[in-house]
Amino acid sequence: MLKLENVASYYGESLAINQINLEIKEGKFHGIIGKNGMGKSTLLKTIMGLMDKTDGSIHLEGKDISKFKTHDRATEGLGYVPQGRGIMPQFTIEENLVVGTFARDKDNMNNINEDFEFILKLFPILKEFWKRRGGDLSGGQQQQLAIARALLTKPKVLILDEPTEGIQPNVVEEIENVLIRLNKEFNLTIIIVEQNVNFIKKAADNFSILERGKIAEEGDSSKITNNLVQKYLTI
Repeated sequence: MLKLENVASYYGESLAINQINLEIKEGKFHGIIGKNGMGKSTLLKTIMGLMDKTDGSIHLEGKDISKFKTHDRATEGLGYVPQGRGIMPQFTIEENLVVGTFARDKDNMNNINEDFEFILKLFPILKEFWKRRGGDLSGGQQQQLAIARALLTKPKVLILDEPTEGIQPNVVEEIENVLIRLNKEFNLTIIIVEQNVNFIKKAADNFSILERGKIAEEGDSSKITNNLVQKYLTI
């Protein structure tokens, strides 16, 4: 599904991540964990084509997308929810969601109305506040909007950066349940950077721990032990 081979990326001339080899199979839920500043968000930005310079190769369903622009990667099937959500605060919920459809592949333009209905069933609060501006929503509501907008691109892989950060616990649970459902019921491939290790252990099939821009440990999520948490995640 998504394969990274010897991937490196740079901020200017400064190496940010190096020698990343990672393969995520279709329908899998992959968690990326590690302390702050170890390259987790940078890895996601690299996959999305948002870095200044990259080396290595990135393949999606066997197609080399390493040289694709970000918009083209979205059209190919990468849905992205950045850290900080990235919604348009001056746009209404409706307008933000419509923007998500702009990245759909031309072959996926049918059934847009049905997709909107599905999204609003996943996140009912968005229907309730349909005409409210994104900037007037709570943090949790903005995150739900950001995920909904990414889903409207009809992604093959949904990529999320800290989707539960700074959100009230009841909304965190809603978001986690939606992601698990999308993965288990609809076979959506998910890559998530997340500080909540318990959620990764519960939802993810596999994990990678980043340490100083490299993968230090990886494997089945059942192998995330207290020793690993203490070694790589405890400050």
